[in-house]
Amino acid sequence: MRIALFLGMQLAVVLLVGIVSSVLMNLFSVHIDSMSYYSLLFLCMIMGTVGSVISLFMSKMMCKTAYKVKCITNPENSQEAFLLNTISALCAKEGIKMPEVGIYPSADPNAFATGATKDSALIAVSTGLLNSMSETEIKGVLGHEIGHIRNGDMVTMALLQGVLNTFVYFFSFIVSQIIVSAMQKNSDSRNSFARGASFYLINSLMQMVFGLIATMILMWFSRYREYKADAFSADLSGKMCMISALEALKRGIQPEKKEEQSYMQALCINGVSTVSELFMSHPPLDKRIAALKEI
Repeated sequence: MRIALFLGMQLAVVLLVGIVSSVLMNLFSVHIDSMSYYSLLFLCMIMGTVGSVISLFMSKMMCKTAYKVKCITNPENSQEAFLLNTISALCAKEGIKMPEVGIYPSADPNAFATGATKDSALIAVSTGLLNSMSETEIKGVLGHEIGHIRNGDMVTMALLQGVLNTFVYFFSFIVSQIIVSAMQKNSDSRNSFARGASFYLINSLMQMVFGLIATMILMWFSRYREYKADAFSADLSGKMCMISALEALKRGIQPEKKEEQSYMQALCINGVSTVSELFMSHPPLDKRIAALKEI
């Protein structure tokens, strides 16, 4: 279903980008032959999607390495047994295949779910979460992560990233071509080196600008899926159970941005705060609690 959605989104983006770019090129008298135009569009699709798809299939391995996750097969203590038993019961209730379960060392009370498919997922929780939350609160967190798996959020986020990358690469090229052509018309210089250098600099700037817009779109969707996972956990384990979990996250150590874990931090139940909410992968905890209370 999500692969079909991805293909549909890609076709829609290609159609929209094709129409808008054609209008812009006609408006500014920029001409690209049909073969080069469609080759460029195809190249941008490949560049935009390959990286996100590879990251999706490597996400579980990357998370295990970055977070030093210890996977649990045979529980060695009551905490590990509680984790396995709770996740098993919640997954059975929803008809989801039991994911891998792991613990990683961190004072930050957090947890995440990742994996390329629903049947090959991983749920990992931090030692800080296990040591600072009650079993009821932990159950709310686990329900949230199972919600991400049930909704296929890991796949959807990766596919959306691929679509947005296509948009960024293609429009950056077209807009840069328009600007350079306009500059050339207003200048007597025919130096090909100067034209190439100008195009490179402008294209780099345009990628930053369009990349910023794409990031805001991606982060908006990420915040939306957090609300959905909260609601899923509330339905699965009880609303007060999830509210208690979020209240516990407020009391705990707030996560800090770590470059080696920047890709995975959007997968956690509690995200890093930024200057503007537009660039936050997670809504503020107070807003999430308020949304649950309105259910």
